[in-house]
Amino acid sequence: MIRSAIFGCGGYLPAKIVTNDELAKRVDTTDEWIVRRTGIRRRHIAADGESTSDLALAAARAALTDAKLQPDAIDLILVATTTPDNTFPATAAKVQAGLGVDKGFAFDLQAVCSGFVYALAVADNFIRLGQAHKALVIGAETFSRLIDWKDRGTCVLFGDGAGAVVLGAIEGKGDKSDRGILSTHLHAEGKHYDLLRTDGGPGTTGTTGHVKMEGPEVFRHAVARLAEVVDEALAANNLKPEEIDWLVPHQANSRIIEATAKKLAMPPEKVVLTIEDHANTSAASVPLALAAATKDGRIKRGDLVLLDAMGGGFTWGAAVVRW
Repeated sequence: MIRSAIFGCGGYLPAKIVTNDELAKRVDTTDEWIVRRTGIRRRHIAADGESTSDLALAAARAALTDAKLQPDAIDLILVATTTPDNTFPATAAKVQAGLGVDKGFAFDLQAVCSGFVYALAVADNFIRLGQAHKALVIGAETFSRLIDWKDRGTCVLFGDGAGAVVLGAIEGKGDKSDRGILSTHLHAEGKHYDLLRTDGGPGTTGTTGHVKMEGPEVFRHAVARLAEVVDEALAANNLKPEEIDWLVPHQANSRIIEATAKKLAMPPEKVVLTIEDHANTSAASVPLALAAATKDGRIKRGDLVLLDAMGGGFTWGAAVVRW
């Protein structure tokens, strides 16, 4: 059978860093409170004039370099983002042009913090069906532009960045020993739409709006739903928790990540954490964490990696990948 293997990873973070102490000068908060409640110490913020497509393009180039491929090898570009450069065209089209690619197809996908896992599943299906052979899957966000910087409940949580992977078709046997994406699992529950949202949009207010969140409710649902989807992913592949080499979760809150790791009985040293330095970069967080863990040599060929994420919608999902 055809599998989608990850050939390369890359990430990009804007140069500007905002620490918790700097935020404490703007709103009523402290470094100690933010770290204790979220695990975040600092976040990267896009510069004036630095767009989502700029971040996405830098991450895409890094992933292509890691994969030792030229841009013309790519026939699908998929950008998961909540903060596109424009309402239309797709940010992916801008990335395609920036790479000098003039073949294949490109589009955006919007599932907020679950966006990269959703996009990975979509690209995997295109490759399995033979409609694409090599794909760039990118999570990119300038989420700081959706933030009310006077709202201490949300402004401390988010940052900007982009991460990308190159997927390519390979042959597999059809069992859990295969290299590549073994399975993906996607879910949504729209009745909780109002618990994590923006208060605007082009089809309502004509503005982008600001992030609004019912924090305790989001936390409660995230812990429950991520535990469920982890169980689902393991069962689908006849895997035991101890067979997972690495957990690479969405970097939203250290306490949510700890709860998922506990469910897997996974020691902290097997959990990839970037939240301290990146904060929540929405769709970019999982691929940024992957890029960090492959660059420093933690994730190696043959390792079994579990990805999970949850975001507004609610949307959530997981993927099991043999590196």
